[in-house]
Amino acid sequence: MSCITYTLCPRFPEAHRFLVTCRVERPDPAGQRFSLPAWIPGSYRIRDFARYIVRIEASCETANGPRKTTLTKIDKSTWQAAPGRGPLILHYQVYAWDLSVRAAHLDTTHAFLNGSSVFLRVCGQEGAPCRVHLQPPPGDAYRDWQVATSLPRAEPGTEPWSFGLYQANNYEDLLEHPVEMGRFARVDFAVEGIAHHLVLTGAGRFSAERLQQDLARICAWQMRLFGPPALTEPFYFLVTATGSGYGGLEHRNSTALLCKRTDLCPGPADGSSADSDFKSPSAGPEGYLRFLGLASHEYFHRWNVRRIRPAALMGQDLQRESHTRLLWFFEGFTSYYDDLCLARSGLISEAEYLKCLEKTITQVARTPGRHVQSLADSSFDAWSKYYQPDENTPNAVVSYYAKGALLALALDLSLRMIGDGRVTLDTLMQRLWQQHGATGIGLGETELYEHIAALGEAAPENLRRFVRLRRQTQAWAEGTDDLPLAALLARFGVKLAWEAGRHPWLGLRFGEGEETRIAHVLSETPAEQAGLAAGDLLVALDGQRLTKANLESLLDTLAPGEPVACHYFRHDLLHHTTLIPMPPPAETARLMPKSGNTKARRAWLG
Repeated sequence: MSCITYTLCPRFPEAHRFLVTCRVERPDPAGQRFSLPAWIPGSYRIRDFARYIVRIEASCETANGPRKTTLTKIDKSTWQAAPGRGPLILHYQVYAWDLSVRAAHLDTTHAFLNGSSVFLRVCGQEGAPCRVHLQPPPGDAYRDWQVATSLPRAEPGTEPWSFGLYQANNYEDLLEHPVEMGRFARVDFAVEGIAHHLVLTGAGRFSAERLQQDLARICAWQMRLFGPPALTEPFYFLVTATGSGYGGLEHRNSTALLCKRTDLCPGPADGSSADSDFKSPSAGPEGYLRFLGLASHEYFHRWNVRRIRPAALMGQDLQRESHTRLLWFFEGFTSYYDDLCLARSGLISEAEYLKCLEKTITQVARTPGRHVQSLADSSFDAWSKYYQPDENTPNAVVSYYAKGALLALALDLSLRMIGDGRVTLDTLMQRLWQQHGATGIGLGETELYEHIAALGEAAPENLRRFVRLRRQTQAWAEGTDDLPLAALLARFGVKLAWEAGRHPWLGLRFGEGEETRIAHVLSETPAEQAGLAAGDLLVALDGQRLTKANLESLLDTLAPGEPVACHYFRHDLLHHTTLIPMPPPAETARLMPKSGNTKARRAWLG
């Protein structure tokens, strides 16, 4: 099978457009088809990247030179060239102004792209090897631009961090390597002899030494967790720092991260300057901890998702949805380990980890949808619900990230109890790595539960308890009951208590900004019973003008159970209703270490 050759140039940075060509040596003589993916693995929503193609044409190579040929669009993301036998070349431009980890972004400062948003698929030749010519923008202003990507360089000729010729095994492999171009900072480090690179675009103040040390500890701990067979390919953290932003997307040997610029500044680790010798294990300010947690999460995906994969997503069709009921495992368990890794690698203290866990437990407790939608259903419906939230999302949807992380916690603690310390969640992850990740065999929709039961082989005297835990785990994933976290945590010397708010409760949430405009009305609350709805602009309570600045002081004047007048605008018409506030619910989690079971807690938290 002949090679597919792409040439990509950020030709028009001022207009945010890439110029791309795709050369096919042996096109389908009946008329070669091309298509662009509708979604990108790891982000389960149809995004229709083909809408960003603004110009496209085709030509055939002949003995007399290139000859333009007909190219017909046959659906929203597919084009077909006229029948022909000679080499076929597509020329097209891609508009790139999506500053996220999912698509492509280009301006005069940098270029970032995922292959799924720029490289057209040659239908019928997906298995062909691919070559990619990466070219710089024209002009002297871009002479110092560099390239960062896990895409292998074609040898000989292309220098590291340079424009030139790169290669991929096939089209699926081509999409696994996002590309960053521009003037970026680099932090290079090795873990177990494997090269790792942190590439920072748009970064302000940061400590290269601190980032190098902290990321190395995260990566080393995760490599030890999964064990052999070891991954030996270099790994790239491609980070875009902005004034505000947060997100990550995993790939086999790299990850694209978006963070706030201030999150990269660790602050003094020991009370002195950020670049001094660091003596404290504390990760530093909350923003820096958030960045480390994000990097930890996406690095964990190097095994869990990119190699341990759901069978339902093996060879997935990127033109339409591919459903699995296991995202609560692939994303939820990864979410459990991201902060746990920081604790076990010594970057945060036990108290700091419990604070992180408090936030997750609180987040789930404040979501009425947890009693409506199971984790398995949330996973399956991610395409239409989780990734397309609306005003009713808190009432109808549960996060397979957050509650999935709590299920991982419940399973980990349960395994530790019935396995007498010989079996933990780590044991399960290692088993899945060896039997699925390292072999390339997809994980079936119910196979995970069988692996849990099989862990009893290491503690045969408790085999029946592992079988019961297998059934319990499936019930947790497919049901809507709250998880028994208080009882489980107590066995490890941690008390879970619930704290109520200070003000009478209305059951609504405002949107961002200064307006008191409702974003969400929660189920079975005073706001719902009063007929309030998302989009309503609250202007007065009890006859007094309402603002976000005086909200708490007004709430303090109300008494639970006593009616209060409420005025609001809906569609620019003034309305009136009566609210009956409730006592504030106890939905803020507090975790407190207890004097007993210290040994078990330390074994869990490392």
